[in-house]
Amino acid sequence: MSDASTFPGGTAVSWLDVYDSESIDGLRGGSPHMHLASAECYVVVGGRGRLQTLNRSGVKETQLEPGVVVWFTPGTVHRAINDGDLRVLVIMQNAGLPEAGDAVMTFPAEHLVDAETYRSAAQLPERLTEAERQADADRRRDLAVRGFLELRDAAEAGDFAPFEAFAAAAARIVQPRVGEWQGIWRGVVGAQADETRRSMDGLAAGDWSSLLAAGVFEASANPGDRRFGMCGRLRTYQLAR
Repeated sequence: MSDASTFPGGTAVSWLDVYDSESIDGLRGGSPHMHLASAECYVVVGGRGRLQTLNRSGVKETQLEPGVVVWFTPGTVHRAINDGDLRVLVIMQNAGLPEAGDAVMTFPAEHLVDAETYRSAAQLPERLTEAERQADADRRRDLAVRGFLELRDAAEAGDFAPFEAFAAAAARIVQPRVGEWQGIWRGVVGAQADETRRSMDGLAAGDWSSLLAAGVFEASANPGDRRFGMCGRLRTYQLAR
């Protein structure tokens, strides 16, 4: 990529309506998954729910209600639970990486053998109706929940070996794409950091010419219907020049 993001920090933003269909454990919500290189932040704007998380530090559940801001770093398995009309503004580190595959859902081990096996379980087929697309998203979610419950139950019993095995499998699955991620990062986050460094170097030397390039930008929503994401229905925005 050659265009630097105009959004602060090289981040991405999207509106998320968390799925309200019931999963195999009776809870309503999204697909548990882990990001491999990017942190994620929830700014809760409506409704109520919970964020279930699992990492090497243990299992945690965070209550979600309007005004709550919570974030989690790469390597954290997370699952959004919708207890009533949960709406979230999602801020993602490293704009472009999540869209390039920086997430692996917690499918059972037999679906994590390699990238192709994982993709066959993760990819949603093309469907004509929204009801069919929702049903496919629910089936994918339930598969991820099944794997998540196994990881969580083991961790609660003090056994983190299954979690570590999942993390290792996730790293193998994404490894072929890391070179692509590095190019995206350099063109977005790296480019913005370089621009800030040049500006500060100039200011330190008494050169304020960087201020003459100031601008005001407005993001437009990407066209098309809200897509079926891992956690719910997403509305993404065009944030690059």
